[in-house]
This record gives sequence, structure tokens and C-alpha cells, in this order.
Amino acid sequence: MLKDKFNNKVIPALVLKLGISNVNAIPKIEKVVVNAGIGKLKDNKAAVESYIKDLTSITGQAPSKRQAVKAISNFKLRKGEIVGLTVTLRGQLMWGFLEKLINVVLPRTRDFDGISVKSFDNGGNYSLGMNDHTVFPEIDTNRVDMIKNLQINIVTNARNKEDSLALLEELGFPFKKSK
Repeated sequence: MLKDKFNNKVIPALVLKLGISNVNAIPKIEKVVVNAGIGKLKDNKAAVESYIKDLTSITGQAPSKRQAVKAISNFKLRKGEIVGLTVTLRGQLMWGFLEKLINVVLPRTRDFDGISVKSFDNGGNYSLGMNDHTVFPEIDTNRVDMIKNLQINIVTNARNKEDSLALLEELGFPFKKSK
């Protein structure tokens, strides 16, 4: 299990690699947020329900609906309309999702040669965009009505990009090799 690997192997490796003397100061993953924008599909109730069903099966948790804060007439958007779906994973669901992402989903991605190192923000959080949700094993490809996009954000308590990169590398994230 990934949490056991974190506790038994990653923490001692990060203590040596980062030179941190206090074990409590080691960077940790706080949560994983999975987002799906459905602004174009807001009028199609069947497509929105399909998105909700697929996100629930992928993450193991029902998504919360995100509403438009204000009306924008150029986009035919009214205040209160659903424009996105969000799932925030913590604890055991988070570790299970990350393990599935690392070991099953990313290797199943077409023409996969690693994930980009450039997707870190200055706070040490990592963002990963998925153009095809059918790489998740829970999705039955025979019943897919449309390919859906997902945004996966891994939120860490690392102070910078380098510490966060070291954490994710030790956990087994397959980053692209620099040339």
C-alpha cells in the first residue's frame, strides 16, 4: 500500500535527501482534488449525470457541484448554473486513488513517456490534466458516450517545488527524464 511505503521508505529517504532533521517537517500530501469543467454541457442533463456517475466511480466519492458566481451574458451563463464538479479526497481514499493513478492509470495512458516536471506551482502543489477518462479501470469503455477531461491537483505542504518533486519522485510518480 502507498501509505505504508510513505511511512516506511519515503520518510527516511526524504530525511537523507532533503537534510531535514525533524521528521514532522517532511513534506506530505494533504489532499487530492479532482475537477471537471462542464460549462459547455450545462444544458444537457444526461451528460451532467454521466459526468457525476463517472467521477463517483473513479474517485469513490460523490462530487460536489460548483455553481457560477455571476452571470456572463457572452457565455450564456446565469448565476447559479452548474459549471463544474469537484471531488476532494483525503485519508484512505486519497492514498488509494494515488496508488491507482501511479500504478494503473498513468501506464495505461496512450503514448505515455512520463508526466511533466513543469506542472508545479510555487507552493509545491502539482497539477495533472487528463484528456481521456477511459484509462481508469472503473470505466467500461463499451458504455462511454463521450470522452471526458479531468484535472487532478495534488496538494502538498511542501514549501517549494524542489521538496514537492522529491516527495512525488520517492512515492513513484513517473516523471519525464530530463535530456
